[in-house]
Amino acid sequence: MAPALTPMKHLRLALFLCAFTCPATVHSEVASHWPQFRGPGGLGVGTGKPPVELSLEKNVKWKVEVPHGHSSPCIWGDRMVLTGLDAGKLTTFCLSKTDGRELWRAVAPTEKIEAAHRIGSPAAPTCCTDGERVFSYFGSYGVLAYDWNGQELWKKPLPLPVVEFGTSSSPIVVDGKVIIVADQDVGSYMIALDAKTGKEAWRVERGEFRRGFSTPFVWSHDGIQELVVAGSLWVRAYDLKDGKQRWSVSGMARVANASPIAADGMLLVSSWNVGGDEDDRVLMDPYDDFAAVHDANKDGLLTRDEFPTGKVRDRYSQIDADKDAHVTKAEYEAMRGMFAASVNQLFAIKPGGSGDCTHTHVVWQQNKHLPYVSSPVAANGRVFTMKSGGLASAYDAKSGSPLYQAERVDASGDYYASAVAADGRIYVISQRGMVVVLDATSDNLNVLSRTDLKAPVFASPAILDGVVYVRTDKHLYAFGE
Repeated sequence: MAPALTPMKHLRLALFLCAFTCPATVHSEVASHWPQFRGPGGLGVGTGKPPVELSLEKNVKWKVEVPHGHSSPCIWGDRMVLTGLDAGKLTTFCLSKTDGRELWRAVAPTEKIEAAHRIGSPAAPTCCTDGERVFSYFGSYGVLAYDWNGQELWKKPLPLPVVEFGTSSSPIVVDGKVIIVADQDVGSYMIALDAKTGKEAWRVERGEFRRGFSTPFVWSHDGIQELVVAGSLWVRAYDLKDGKQRWSVSGMARVANASPIAADGMLLVSSWNVGGDEDDRVLMDPYDDFAAVHDANKDGLLTRDEFPTGKVRDRYSQIDADKDAHVTKAEYEAMRGMFAASVNQLFAIKPGGSGDCTHTHVVWQQNKHLPYVSSPVAANGRVFTMKSGGLASAYDAKSGSPLYQAERVDASGDYYASAVAADGRIYVISQRGMVVVLDATSDNLNVLSRTDLKAPVFASPAILDGVVYVRTDKHLYAFGE
């Protein structure tokens, strides 16, 4: 017979059980999670059976008002965190996944809010979590770590990025480190912070890279993990332990927006920007020839007014890397070289490379009908993209063979949110708020539904346990059966 429990042992047992069963805990080992931008592994693949149509009349489980921002939900257990700009303050706020109730809010101690694109937001990066801690990243401040009750654990101020469009790359946490990629027009770098303390674990200077908005990706293959960063002109992989470079592949646009994914044993990377298409090249004359004609005061520096109207002048703020309102010969030639070397394409890389493996490890590529910002998603052996204008394409993941290209889904406008997949379907939302659901099991375009949310959408949706979480400019929706 088992010995009787004393009152003290009863109390200890009750406290022990409560630690694992009380509703307040969010560290469930069996619950599904969406711990970073685009969910587990950054793949954009959700769980459960979400509704085929995100109807405002039929499938809204709950709807709550949220501060303006472009970050997506980061979900662990019954709690989710987002960021926003509210009354001039950058905040991290936590909601109940069950009903959307706000549980806590924390304000970042910013001295200055960074500039952002006219349709952008200084609250664009999505939070990430290791299950115990929540990590927020603002270009206006740096990194802040909280526990799931909103208690600040540590903070790491970082310099304001040198890019007038603002910060968009989201942090990820892996191997006990929070990874921040700060690609900008001057002084690009990547930093790894200890998730428990915020202390710097390693730092990689990326000075040859210019502005970038792509979120880093961890490529797991052959029993190893590689940290992959898509940047201007190059994709590079690094060792998570110390940040040492492992391999590089060229073939990127000047600016990286979309984030990489992996499928069928390969890394899939997409990039597009003005000047990277063969039939739409932006060509810049050598500096000496250009300055001889356009440097009006012959001071060896070029102001914006000294550039003729056109695509080059439109990108003056990018050419002027240090933002001092004068373009030097070095700045001009650097951008001329980037325009000449930029490539717009969707391409697949096989594992096992080292050094520059552009000519040995690129398996296939496609260079037409590419998305600008929206990241691709893979499901059922297929890779799906959505180009602005509502042009859908799908490819065989292994061979790159087109299944269909630039097929209209009758949902025009720009697409900034990245696609997500679940239960044999693809969900993608236009800036205008039109939700398009595609059949991911068909080799032909099959639009299953279209729903107008009647509000702008920039944040990528999350799908967890059959519920689709969509953030508009003012609200967060939970759609489910």
